[in-house]
Amino acid sequence: MASASATVSSTTSPSTTTTTSPPQPVTIAFAGDINFEGEMGTRLATDPATAIGPFTDLLTAADLAVGNLETALGSGGTPENKQFTFLAPASAVDALRAGGFDVVSLANNHGRDYGPAGLEESLAIKEAQPDHFLIGIGRNDAEAYAPFTATIRGQRIAVIAATQVIDSELVESWTATPTQAGLASAKNADALVAAVQQARTTADTVVVYLHWGVELAECPTETQQVLAQQLADAGADIVVGGHAHRLQGAGMLGATFVGYGLGNFDFRASSAVTRQTGVILVTVTGRHIDKYEFVPGIIHGAVATPLEGADAQAAVEGWNSLRLCTGLS
Repeated sequence: MASASATVSSTTSPSTTTTTSPPQPVTIAFAGDINFEGEMGTRLATDPATAIGPFTDLLTAADLAVGNLETALGSGGTPENKQFTFLAPASAVDALRAGGFDVVSLANNHGRDYGPAGLEESLAIKEAQPDHFLIGIGRNDAEAYAPFTATIRGQRIAVIAATQVIDSELVESWTATPTQAGLASAKNADALVAAVQQARTTADTVVVYLHWGVELAECPTETQQVLAQQLADAGADIVVGGHAHRLQGAGMLGATFVGYGLGNFDFRASSAVTRQTGVILVTVTGRHIDKYEFVPGIIHGAVATPLEGADAQAAVEGWNSLRLCTGLS
């Protein structure tokens, strides 16, 4: 990121008249699922500064970079009774920052994998960050839905995170409420819409980063499409997300950019489809989407690596073809 904390510059003339530079386009990079199991855990232990891998330069060059950390944070707690549970040490935050990320969501179906004690550790790590780097969890629902905010190139950007994916038997215990710590839930569409509407009152650009959809599905579900429209109607300018562990289509829903599936990023992938990855770059000025592009990659082991030449061109064409079943333009 160039300057997430930069504020609008102003100059004072000899007559003491103050002028403010007009907002400039902001480029936001979006990456998909990340955790620090297996190979990524080894990379983290070896050197957090290089753990994210070859996409670091692209993420760092963007004005803002957003991703999904699919794990609980800390060193303790008790694993939930579910098929897969993930846990990463606090040094994962150092790796993500060094890798170019500016804000990362913990609102997903692994964000509370290590029970109440694990959640307490995750919250403590979140609260140790000076810039609201981790979003989508909180000690109550207000904290969980609270956006990351920054003024970049004269634009006020807000990023909200929520999950529509929580194991059915865990929904009650995992969901943040006025009196319970937990995750921001997109199952409660009214609460998420209210968070977007609130952010809209002070932000020039409102982004919603979601965990949603069906694993390995090529096309978004009707539920995803309904929620995307609700969020667009509420004032979201960009709606992106993941969970399917494969790429899904992206495009315009009226004036809102929607990316249904970011796929895996730094995450173990074992098939041709789940190894397809990349970063979506969206350039926005206020509420106007100036342009968007997909920078394709391939996962080697568990590490996202950019593609080049003919392989990159073919991957972009494949990504564009995914739009056909999304209802997006």
